[in-house]
Amino acid sequence: MTETDAIIALIALFEREGYARVEPAVLQPADMFIDLSGEDIRRRMFVTQDASGTELCLRPEYTIPVCLGHLTHHGAQPAGYSYGGPVFRMRAGESGEFLQAGLESIGRVDASAADAEILGLALEGLEQLGQTSYRVKLGDMGLLHALIDALGVAPAAKRRVIRAIVSGQGLASLSEPEGQTQQEHAGLLAAIEGQAPHAAKAFVEDILSIAGIARVGGRSAGEIAERFLARAANRSGLADAARDVLERYLAIAGDPDQAIQAVKNLAKDAGLDLSAAVSAFEERTGFMAARGLDVSAFSFAATFARNLDYYTGFIFEVQDPKRSDGKPIVGGGRYDRLLDHLGATAPIPAVGCSFWLDRIVGRP
Repeated sequence: MTETDAIIALIALFEREGYARVEPAVLQPADMFIDLSGEDIRRRMFVTQDASGTELCLRPEYTIPVCLGHLTHHGAQPAGYSYGGPVFRMRAGESGEFLQAGLESIGRVDASAADAEILGLALEGLEQLGQTSYRVKLGDMGLLHALIDALGVAPAAKRRVIRAIVSGQGLASLSEPEGQTQQEHAGLLAAIEGQAPHAAKAFVEDILSIAGIARVGGRSAGEIAERFLARAANRSGLADAARDVLERYLAIAGDPDQAIQAVKNLAKDAGLDLSAAVSAFEERTGFMAARGLDVSAFSFAATFARNLDYYTGFIFEVQDPKRSDGKPIVGGGRYDRLLDHLGATAPIPAVGCSFWLDRIVGRP
C-alpha cells in the first residue's frame, strides 16, 4: 500500500462517519502558525513572501487551517472534517515534505464522547492500513491544569512548570539559580512576569521596535521576545508543598483506571478539589470502553504533556513498537482554546488527530 492509497482508505472511513473532506490552501499566512505555536515552529517552516512582503509558509500542518475555515463557514455550529495531503516541515533525519491524513471534530459539546470517537477512529484507521500492532499513550492536560490551579501556583510559575514537564527535565530544573544576564534585565523581566504570553510577547516586541532593533545575532524580534518570556518564567518559584504534590502526580502511570484512582488518592491526601477533571477523565474512559476499546491496554502517563497553550484536556499518541525512535505514528488531542485564538467570539470545543503516513506505510 502506498501513502496515496492510505489517504484514500482513511478518507473513505472518515467520510462514512460524517467527517467531510476539506483541503486548505498549501500557502498559508506564516504569522498565524508562529502566533499560535511559538517562535520554535519558525525554524521548522518553509517561509516565503508575497509581492507585498507578507510572510507566507508552506502548510506545516492541517489543524489550524481547518479550524480557521470552520470559523469562516460554520461559526459555532458543530462539524467534522477529514483531510489528506502534503505538509511541509523541517524534520531531522526525515523528509521536509510528507503526507498526513487526519480528522477534526469541532463544536461538539459532548466532549467525552467526541474524544473517545476520535481515538476509536484513529485505531480503526490504523488497522485498516494493516497496522495491527501499536501502543496507545494517554495524557490529560485538563488534569494537569486543574492540579496546578488547585495548588494556587502563579501564572508565570505555571507556564514554567508545564515547560519543564514537556521538556522532560522535570521539576528539578526549576531550581536553577538566577544568572547575571537575568539580573541585568530584572526591570523588563519584572514588567512581563505574570502577563498572558501573547500580551507579554507583544510588549517585548514593541520595546525592540521602539529601539529600532529588528534582529540580534540572527534572532528575530519575536525570537528575542520568546527568550525574555522564558527568563521571566524562570524568576518564579514553586513552594515546597506544591512541588511535593506535583512530583507525586508526575509519578502516576498505568492504565486509565489505575491512574485515575491514584489521582483520587492524591487529591484526598492533599485536600484538593479535582472532582471536575476526575469526572471528565472517568466519563471519557467509559465512552472508550463503550466503543469496544481495550482500555486496560492503554498507558496513561502524567508526564505526557504538550506545551501549546490551546491544548486543554485529553491528549494521545499511538506508537509502533517496531520503531526504535519512539516517534508517534498518530497523535491528537483536545484543543478547546484554539478557535478562541483564531477569533471565535465564544468558546468552541474541538478535538482531532493526524496520521504520519510515511511512518506507517512508507514510500512506495
